[in-house]
Amino acid sequence: MPILTALQNGAESRPLQVAVQVGDDGLTYAQLRGAVLDRLGSTETGLTLISQPNGLEFVLQFLAGVAGTGRVAVLDPGWPRQQQVEVAARLGRLETASVTCTPRGALTDGPPESTFLYGFTSGTTALPKAFSRTRRSWQQSFPQSAEVLGLTRHDRTLAPGPLSASLNLYALAESLHVGATFHTLARFNVAAALASIDTHDITRLVAVPAVLRMLAQRALAANEISRGLTSIVSGGAKLDLDTTRLLQRWAPEATLVAYYGAAELGFVSSTTLAPGQAPEPSETAVGRPFPGARVRIVDNDGTPVATGVAGTIQVASDLVCDGYLWGDDGVAFQRQGDWCTVGDEGFLDPAGVLHHLGRGLDMIVSAGSNIYPQEVEAALQALPGVRAAVVTGLPDPVRGLRVVAAVLAGTDRDAAGLRAASSAALAAPKRPQEYYRLLELPLTAAGKVSRSLLRRWIDEGDARAIRLH
Repeated sequence: MPILTALQNGAESRPLQVAVQVGDDGLTYAQLRGAVLDRLGSTETGLTLISQPNGLEFVLQFLAGVAGTGRVAVLDPGWPRQQQVEVAARLGRLETASVTCTPRGALTDGPPESTFLYGFTSGTTALPKAFSRTRRSWQQSFPQSAEVLGLTRHDRTLAPGPLSASLNLYALAESLHVGATFHTLARFNVAAALASIDTHDITRLVAVPAVLRMLAQRALAANEISRGLTSIVSGGAKLDLDTTRLLQRWAPEATLVAYYGAAELGFVSSTTLAPGQAPEPSETAVGRPFPGARVRIVDNDGTPVATGVAGTIQVASDLVCDGYLWGDDGVAFQRQGDWCTVGDEGFLDPAGVLHHLGRGLDMIVSAGSNIYPQEVEAALQALPGVRAAVVTGLPDPVRGLRVVAAVLAGTDRDAAGLRAASSAALAAPKRPQEYYRLLELPLTAAGKVSRSLLRRWIDEGDARAIRLH
């Protein structure tokens, strides 16, 4: 992975430029190179486990850990202690390969085909699945993502989410690769993120849609417009139309890039909106295939389907991971020759644009109808006063599953009004049977909306989800 080579070059050509800034703590390229070198000894270093919140220590452990043929496993610090112990033990049993020594005084990137990263699917109670990545997968994605996602050496990128999430870790790596400046926060906070954008003259913002929405809403509520942001990158989930319009109001000079992908698949497709460009009126379109990625849609038998027909999204790309190390149930990640999938559903339209309908496992089958939660969420979020919506299915003795919606909205939004609005916007099988008001969004540690967490709140009677009557 050419991060260390880029770090070495940056320390020589731009020693005083800030390389990484975490809150008020930062390191220039020369300081970062020196600090990483201090971590390297003359003995073999195999697997580095990182399980801690954002900070310069995280960055140093990561960079020193991937030197030579070193390997890094980034664990979510929010996992229960026993879960972390079990993951570490399993990785320890897998670590049998020898590691090339990285001598003190040199920063070297290992062979392209060597494994450098162990990533994990998200999980809070069940043991997360682990997958591995070779250096080549990121080496080949860096120049492509820099072009598509609009990253240059002169950018100052803020990724305010946890570095344990692949979206933010990749943002750090790609920033160092091009010799730019990377910013993050020790702990995510909306006010702190907005302050960082102003204080550090951030030009590029990378975050999941839920975080971008919160930032734009807070800034616009204070009548603050960002003229310094020239690029906003959204990943990790579908960027809805309402959030897109909020971002365009908040940062009118910014090019807005939204990409669809998965930790296991890498980048799959993307869409770009220039400043002032109206978004396409589609809640399902996620753009054309990423450079180097081929996309097709297949039926349940793995046979390609016609244009416009929905099915399972398959991807053939050099950016795909090597597969799961454990917990492979044959559903979460599947490979059919060169074609891989994580079970997402969608279709390709006549213009070659990919439409994402949702994860197959998220589909709600209610009274024989297949319902994609994203479609219902989009309809609810278009309503005045609804800042966000989360839709899931709960067990029902008659329907199998009943559609349930939870909204982040003012107290003036009641169940009767929501039912009337959904009746006008949705076909009968897709209309929620129950409504809840959220005091906060059910988010994972990475800032992604979690439908399973919403179900848990409802099941447990959590005060953060209030039933509307």
